[in-house]
Parts: sequence; C-alpha cells; structure tokens
Amino acid sequence: MELALNLAKARHGLTGINPSVGCVIVKNNKILSIGQTGFKGTPHAEFNAIKNSHENIEGSKMYVTLEPCSHYGKTPPCTNIIIKNKIKEVVYGVEDIDKKVKGKTLNILKSKNILVKKDLLKKQINKFYAPYFFNRKKNLPYVTGKIAISKNNLIYSKDTKRISDIHTDRFTHFLRYKNDSLMISSKTLNKDDPKLNCRLEGLSKFSPKRIILDRNLEIKKNSYIFKTANKDNTIIFYYNAKAEVKLMLKKKGITLIKSKLNKNSFDIKSILMKLYVLGCRNLLVEGGNDLSKHIIKKKLFNEFYLYKCSKSLSKLVNHKEFGFLKELKKNYKNKLKINKKLGKDVITLYK
Repeated sequence: MELALNLAKARHGLTGINPSVGCVIVKNNKILSIGQTGFKGTPHAEFNAIKNSHENIEGSKMYVTLEPCSHYGKTPPCTNIIIKNKIKEVVYGVEDIDKKVKGKTLNILKSKNILVKKDLLKKQINKFYAPYFFNRKKNLPYVTGKIAISKNNLIYSKDTKRISDIHTDRFTHFLRYKNDSLMISSKTLNKDDPKLNCRLEGLSKFSPKRIILDRNLEIKKNSYIFKTANKDNTIIFYYNAKAEVKLMLKKKGITLIKSKLNKNSFDIKSILMKLYVLGCRNLLVEGGNDLSKHIIKKKLFNEFYLYKCSKSLSKLVNHKEFGFLKELKKNYKNKLKINKKLGKDVITLYK
C-alpha cells in the first residue's frame, strides 16, 4: 500500500478533475504489476495495473489507494474489470467521497465473492487526498500561495528582480508542475513579465494554465504571456474594457471572463468557483503583496509558502515591504519548515 501511495503521489496534480490513484497487484508474495491514474484522469489506476501485467492475475490481490469506482463515467466501472479478471481480494486505503462511489464498491465486490478490506494506511492516505476531498466538498480548487521576501523583509527593491537562490527557484517550478493552474495579477505581469511555466528538465509540458486578474485588460502586448497565449493556456478575468481590446485578446485565443468587483477588488471566491467549473482543481497563486494579502484575509488559501531569502535588499531606493506576516500567523496555525538541504533560503509552509 505504501508503494501504491507513492505511485499516487507521483501523479498528484496531473490527473485533471479525477483524483490521482495508485494500484499494486500481488500474487504469491510477488508484485505482478503497478498502475497509476492516467494523465488528465484516464485510464484509471486499476485498469492500468491490470493492463500492465504480463502474467496471469487470476486469484491475485489488489492494493489501491482509493475505493475503486463502481459507476459509468468516461470509462466503465473499475469493479467490472476487477470482477472480469477474477481478482481474489481488493484492499483499498479510504472510501471515495464521491456520492456515486462511496461505500458501493464493497457490496458489489462481495456479491462476487471477492474479499474486500479497507482503511489500510488510512491516516497517511487521508492526508494525501486532502486537496481532492476539499475539491469535492467545496466545489473549489485547492489553493496554494507563495511569496519570496528578502532577509530584511522586502518583497522588492528597485532594479532587483530575483532574490531567491536557484534551489528555491526549483521548488517554485516543482509547485508549478504540481498545480494545473497559476494565478497572478496584471500588475505583477506588467511589472515582472514572468513566464509562469515549469522549467524543470523534461516537465515543461506540465506547465500550468495561466490565470490573470486584469481589471481593465491592460496586459502589455509585448509581454511573454500575451505572445504565447492560446485557447488552452490563458484565462483573463476582467471587469471593464474597450470592445477593440477584448476583440484583440479573443483573436489570440485568450478566454475572457467578466467578473464582478467587491469593494473595488475582484470577488476571488466567485472566480475560484468559476475556475472549478472550468476544471481547475489545484491553483497556485504567485501574487504580489496586495493580492496575497487580500486572499489571506478572505481565508481562501489552503496553504501558503513563505520564502525567507538570504539576500538583503536596499531600502534607499523605491521598495516594497512584506506586509502580512501577522495575518499568516493568525489564520494558519500549522507552521512547517521545508527541509531543502540545499541553499540558505528558508521555506516555511503555513496550513
């Protein structure tokens, strides 16, 4: 089951609207096959594990992290293929929270004389599926925030863009790899001209969809985001804009969504609800001080990474001080230091 959980962890954030599941098939104390949920959510882990086996799996035992599905969706029920292949025993970590599945698998498999056990490694697996359970319960993406501050608590100083070291930067790219979408404001876009992609070797194809909050559609036309935008990778939420600007952005293939304001700021909760409908399940926010503080005050971050960098910045020039440490400490009771083992920057996770 630990192997199945590690397989699920490896695909976390890469399985679309479906949870990432790991599966291991064992017979006579020998592992016959392994499987994971496919990229974008299909095929399911159980199907892949059965397909991957080059030996006869009749009479085998299946370990799977999440209760196998028992209903027709984009694929047939996993219970069908388990029964068809005459698997003798199924052990799953936790029940699925989906009402179409929850608790039904046990009765279906038992009716076919298949031994069923559940709740193996329940605590660890429940922890892993916390984002998925949150998605299902709230119909919202699981939202992760991050911001980097200097040793003397500045977010930036004039003419200084990068303050984190290479190892912290790689951690950011790992977060991008594990989140299907990434949100920033047009203010950050126009000031920093970020790429917002994953630049870990071999993983660029898993770069997140770019979500831009741009009240009046003031995105710079020479920015990287504008130049590389297409119908699949960029969504802009706006409040009001000229018709010719909207037409130009639509011709680029950018999805434009008009969104209401709440006290002169975007209604982030309604934007998150819309993103969920559009298939976003794991959202990374790389906002500046203002956007991050606003989302923290609304208690919409599920977790937040604070990078305390080893580099100090000058206060003698135009600069911006970090302004919401009190809110972080107040709203997030669990505080965990991330042990990178490399570099001098300190990463703290608030949950």
